[in-house]
Amino acid sequence: MTKHKTLGAALSLAAALMGSSALADVVKIGVLAPLTGATASDGEEFVRGAKWAVEEANANGGIAGHTFELEVADVKDHSAANVSSAVERLLGTDGVGVILTGYASLSMFEVDLMAEENMPYIAAGPSPAFAAIVSQDPEYYNCCWSYTASFKGYETDLLPLVDGLAAADKITVDSKTVAIISSDNPYSKTISEGMKKSFAEGGWDVVVDELVPFGEVSDWTVILTKVKETNPDLVVNTDYIPGNSALFMKQFLEEPTDSLVFLQYAPSVPEFLELTGEASTGVLYNLISAPLNTSKWPRGQKLMAEYKARYGIDSGAYGVGLYEEANVYFDALREVGDPTDHAAIGAAIGRTSKEVASGFLEFDPATHVATQGDDRSPTTFWQIWDGQRYMIAPETFADADFQTPPWLKK
Repeated sequence: MTKHKTLGAALSLAAALMGSSALADVVKIGVLAPLTGATASDGEEFVRGAKWAVEEANANGGIAGHTFELEVADVKDHSAANVSSAVERLLGTDGVGVILTGYASLSMFEVDLMAEENMPYIAAGPSPAFAAIVSQDPEYYNCCWSYTASFKGYETDLLPLVDGLAAADKITVDSKTVAIISSDNPYSKTISEGMKKSFAEGGWDVVVDELVPFGEVSDWTVILTKVKETNPDLVVNTDYIPGNSALFMKQFLEEPTDSLVFLQYAPSVPEFLELTGEASTGVLYNLISAPLNTSKWPRGQKLMAEYKARYGIDSGAYGVGLYEEANVYFDALREVGDPTDHAAIGAAIGRTSKEVASGFLEFDPATHVATQGDDRSPTTFWQIWDGQRYMIAPETFADADFQTPPWLKK
């Protein structure tokens, strides 16, 4: 073999090796998202948020010598079969270094699947179920972390808000009665059951207590008839599907009772405003570990504005949330360097201590759930007015005041 042929062969081998190395340097960011079905609008947010983080990281030259691409799997209706299938596809895909989601299953059973494979997993789904699983053996679940803080505030914090509004003469509470409607799924039921206990302990009577099957609701008339018969001071619906919640509000306003209306989570989704239009004015909702889109928390306001500028639509809880989840992983990768060292990546995620859009993020070592509180991840209350969302509590972050809903007479 001539010298030139030898050199050519060497260069060809080097090029092949470099190409192989370049391919190995691409880390896949797995995303579990409902791309079809009733919660597809949330799923679109998951993907947008993760895509934003990946594109930004790549544009800045990558991290620790690695660049990134998305690998998305559809959990569809969040059923065990569909979530398991999506998880197995991502776990079986070469190069996946982390899996992110807003929520996959509502029972969080997939945490066990991640732990079995030692796959770094950051979720923002139902934290009570997450905590119940991880607290059995936190060390075993060292790869799994919940960006969402404890949901306890969803169960307990509405009553103090309502009592405070009444004490300030912003609403009138005549009979301390509440109608509570829920959907038959772990997320909605856990919150509604906690609310019932909270209101009962506060001296309120639950005069309507209804549970609807999980999935699309085509008519709320029967339940709203019971609401009209009791005319409660407060109406609560914890069905989180935007289409269901929007229909509920529209039908409620056909013959409204003299009741404050609180809808859990759904009004935070941009789809809800599109479906309700003016019918959303006056509605209350709350969020835990959602972006603090307020002048009192600059990072939240900045990222919400950047998301809208990038995609031409407001972010709900999960667009900016998945962007932050991805960056938590990127921070861990900067520290560890090797994306295949999943144990070290998981441990580094657990040491997170920084400002994110939803507050100051740290994790409880006993549950791997983000810590809650006004100085960590607060329970925020919002009211919609003329198509805009305004944070009305807690005072630490609020930049607007409660306004009397247009249908209220008292």
